[in-house]
Amino acid sequence: MGVTLMFMLLATLTPFLFIRLGKRLYAIIQSVLLVGMWLYFFAVMFQTPPAPFSFSWTMFYASLIVAEVAWVMFIISEVKQAQYKRSRLQ
Repeated sequence: MGVTLMFMLLATLTPFLFIRLGKRLYAIIQSVLLVGMWLYFFAVMFQTPPAPFSFSWTMFYASLIVAEVAWVMFIISEVKQAQYKRSRLQ
């Protein structure tokens, strides 16, 4: 459960990454997915788990997938900026 919580915390930071990348619509979409992700998490922890392929289940996994895509986009953006700065200094 610790690894899942770590990925959920990273997913919670994802809207800020989208804002930094200038993609505000994606930040809003991820914020909505985060609400469903945390509701699903608390339902699993303290109640009976929702059924597979339910609305909250879908939001949970969609949020994690979108977060993964956002982190890859962020890393690619940072590498491109570093290469641009390095080429400009030379």
